[in-house]
Amino acid sequence: MKPQLQREEIALIYDALVLGICDFFEKRSFKKAILGLSGGIDSAVVAALAVEALGSENVWGILLPSHFSSDHSIKDAEVLAHNLKCRHDMIPIEHTFVALSETLEPFFQNTSFDITEENMQARIRAVILMALSNKFNHLLLNTSNKSELAVGYGTLYGDSCGALSVIGDLYKWQVVDLARYINRNGEIIPENTIVKPPSAELRFNQKDSDSLPEYEVLDAILQQHLENRYGVQEITALGYDKELVVSILNMVSRSEYKRRQFPPILHLTSVMRHTV
Repeated sequence: MKPQLQREEIALIYDALVLGICDFFEKRSFKKAILGLSGGIDSAVVAALAVEALGSENVWGILLPSHFSSDHSIKDAEVLAHNLKCRHDMIPIEHTFVALSETLEPFFQNTSFDITEENMQARIRAVILMALSNKFNHLLLNTSNKSELAVGYGTLYGDSCGALSVIGDLYKWQVVDLARYINRNGEIIPENTIVKPPSAELRFNQKDSDSLPEYEVLDAILQQHLENRYGVQEITALGYDKELVVSILNMVSRSEYKRRQFPPILHLTSVMRHTV
């Protein structure tokens, strides 16, 4: 069973992240933020925090669907933006993806769709978001969580882009608890966003669990490694499968180069500075 934050703890985290956003923007003389809204829980939580920190009039959400995006994800993102009363626009990426694929066709011919094409979609989204950020003087907020960051589950120069990582020091289970807290006085983040299986939606029927252990298990092992500094032997002694532990810790090690290029994180612990 996953740990659960006490109401007082999650309230402190919420206040700290809101304060962190305010402070980051004030010190850099920016007032407006932009972010991609996927219909997932991570971008929903970041959007809600940004609206609390900066005001709904200063937050711009961009929906960037492809033909892999589900109807419910688009709907969830639209409902979220409506609940937050922030501006939102939709920019489909399919034409851009097709154009880029055609450009690369002479080199990619006789190859199959794989992670390359998945990453192309994430990077197209980053190019669009950064273009809008530059043109209209908005800072781009990154929406990756600590679990993804730790194991490198994200596209370099794609969903790793941003001026500030808001939830980069929160495990996935903590993001879920924070979403529940945000909804404490009424639904802001759609319930479907909170309960649906996480997915990057970069291919049909994709789920995060296709590439990663279930977050409940992943987060538990990561916490032992990152917070307690436990290695394979110590974590395995707690009852976790050794092969799984080795696999996760290898992912942490191999993805260091991605973390080195990640935007600044609003830190809630000191661990991320030294270990991840």
